[in-house]
Amino acid sequence: MNVFLSFLLVAQMIAAVAMIGLILVQHGKGADMGAAFGSGGSGSLFGASGSANFLSRTTAVLATVFFVCTLLLAYFGTARTAASSGSVLESAPVTAPAPAAVVPVVPASGAAQIPSK
Repeated sequence: MNVFLSFLLVAQMIAAVAMIGLILVQHGKGADMGAAFGSGGSGSLFGASGSANFLSRTTAVLATVFFVCTLLLAYFGTARTAASSGSVLESAPVTAPAPAAVVPVVPASGAAQIPSK
């Protein structure tokens, strides 16, 4: 089970880093407007519209892998029994707190309540 969780964590991290890279490489919606006025940005490796389809589909696949890994890690992280959770609070011995010492409160006299300069 530990190997499976490690594999899920590595797959999630690779998908996250790859998604970040793909999202940064993609053009925004306004990028085509600059190419229309002669900036020369329309020529690319995949063609004018091929890059948008390829990068969008790859980003969607990576997002699906990321979310599936996240859900599986959350499920297996909460599916443990209470004895094997490894929580420090659950393994601490339960003891009653020591009673606090009772200190009587002496009311202040009227002269002590007057501020002095």
